[in-house]
Amino acid sequence: MCGLALLLFFPAGRCQAAEGLPFEVGEKITYQLKWGLIPAGQVVLEVLPPTTINKQLARHFRMRVRTNRFLDTFYKVRQTVEGFTDMALHSSLYYRKKEREGPSKRDIAVYFDLKKQTARYYKLDQKRGRAPIAIPPGTFDPFSVLYYCRLLDFSQLSQVERPITDGKKSVLGQVKNRGQQTLTLGGESYETFLLEPDIKEVSGVFKKSPDAHILIWISADERRIPVKLASKVMVGSFTAEMISYQAQ
Repeated sequence: MCGLALLLFFPAGRCQAAEGLPFEVGEKITYQLKWGLIPAGQVVLEVLPPTTINKQLARHFRMRVRTNRFLDTFYKVRQTVEGFTDMALHSSLYYRKKEREGPSKRDIAVYFDLKKQTARYYKLDQKRGRAPIAIPPGTFDPFSVLYYCRLLDFSQLSQVERPITDGKKSVLGQVKNRGQQTLTLGGESYETFLLEPDIKEVSGVFKKSPDAHILIWISADERRIPVKLASKVMVGSFTAEMISYQAQ
């Protein structure tokens, strides 16, 4: 679906300082979800107050996806995804996804051990998780990496890389900058960069088709807001277009 479990990857040294982040606690972005041309529900991205993960202060990001009554009859989705990173946005600390997608239900978590440089995947209805996998420094989960992406100046980048894991695999992902485009959404025009992440190796938000791809339009200003997302999945093509932006 819309690139919400986004595989976006970034080099070190081209980020804004933590004091000048393009987002802040209280930011809330609401999108209209469409299945082809049919209204299908809503997606909400939020920056929540910092919390503590394993005695370490962490940034907290959340996404909620909800299909409407019409689409529920065909392909019901209720999903909450949460990502937690260190305050410097160097790596993930914890990742959680609770979802109902069609007939399937899943509640999983990934724990990051930065000292041991491992990540461990758990199904939360089971007592034991998978064996830990090795991860390189600076690894992100598939959702929090979106916010790290917003630190980057894409006017100077054509392709970037960053390690990412879903707890099952650890990969070095890539995202290509396809150039600038002007989008008109709700009567407003936005100058954007069109980004195309590689999503082949790590699980995402919705079940993907074999030839799935994600496209992300991110505003070409200091906020770097993801204003539109699109993805092809098992049941067709979805888009998510921003209809509301709120800041603290």
